[in-house]
Amino acid sequence: MTDETLDVAEHARAAVADFDARQCLSARDDLDLFGLRTMASALRPALPDGAVLTEDDLAVRLNVAPRHTWLLRRWLGLLTTHGWLEHEPRRGYSTLRERCAPVRADLDRVCADLGLPAQLARFFTAANRQALDLLQDRVLAQELLFPDGDLFTAEAAYRRNPINQYLNAAAGALITRAVDDLATDRHPVRILELGAGVGGTTADLLPALDGMPVEYHFTDVSPFFLDAAKTRFSRYPWLRFDLVDLNAELPPPGTFDIVLAANVLHNAQHCSIALERLRELLCPGGHLIIIESCREHYQLLTSMHFLMSPWPGGVHPGTGDLRAGTDRIFLTESQWRAELHIADLTPWLVLPGPDQPLATHGQRIFAARTPR
Repeated sequence: MTDETLDVAEHARAAVADFDARQCLSARDDLDLFGLRTMASALRPALPDGAVLTEDDLAVRLNVAPRHTWLLRRWLGLLTTHGWLEHEPRRGYSTLRERCAPVRADLDRVCADLGLPAQLARFFTAANRQALDLLQDRVLAQELLFPDGDLFTAEAAYRRNPINQYLNAAAGALITRAVDDLATDRHPVRILELGAGVGGTTADLLPALDGMPVEYHFTDVSPFFLDAAKTRFSRYPWLRFDLVDLNAELPPPGTFDIVLAANVLHNAQHCSIALERLRELLCPGGHLIIIESCREHYQLLTSMHFLMSPWPGGVHPGTGDLRAGTDRIFLTESQWRAELHIADLTPWLVLPGPDQPLATHGQRIFAARTPR
């Protein structure tokens, strides 16, 4: 590791120094088991003992909304892989059983051991209880995550937990150092945050950047998030707010010195093309910082992922994206490294490393630079 890498890693570790991460691995496994249990419970009424049904049969029996059929496929695949469901290729699915029970009795305990706030545990519990209603579009995930327009639960998911505190601290260290490196007397350092959403990363960055020579562009595809951010961050006059769609027209090439994409690039219809377009946005010597989940969480497949319909990779099988035709949303760490290398954005830093217990969450921050 270089001195710069060690410095950023230490800054990130200090942000979670008070968190005891020894329970992370077993708690993460329990979180997956609660997800599998929810999938099985939702499917069980449509799959009585002795029945053998195809995916289409189950979709009809369960009255699955067309935009959520990809989730049904994912549930069936995971339950089969883990031995909870039998699958005969020429006939269909049968014999649903629970193979393994969580060590912890409830989601509150699981989330507590992962350092996740109680609000997030309540959201998961509510989503699990209404999983079939969500699958049928009788209940919308937005109603559970943003009750009465409140962003508190969503911020619990994207900010107020140890892994995001760690990643946001790393992003803050990277960006403040990049500003020091790029600052000149001619113009402020121009920062673009794509898919800023509830502002979970932004809220931790802005205090560190206050007083530095920056122009920060908070962007998202949703006016709802922009309106909320304009009120929440009104005391920072150097913020700009814009509607930007990662899969549509982006600002002109060479517009920004730093691009931050936190938990948004998995929404790209083609990850390779998206990375090439982000590289073009950067000035010579510019910095790209990406935060992404690199593993699938089964509990999120029964809750958060209802927000992601209708796009996962399988909806557009002709795109050439790595996920095309698979119903996968996330790339692995090694796939992100390879995609960044192809885009001439080979990462010089990836955190957390394998020695950090928080790595079990599967989220990573990648940092790359363009040549000067």
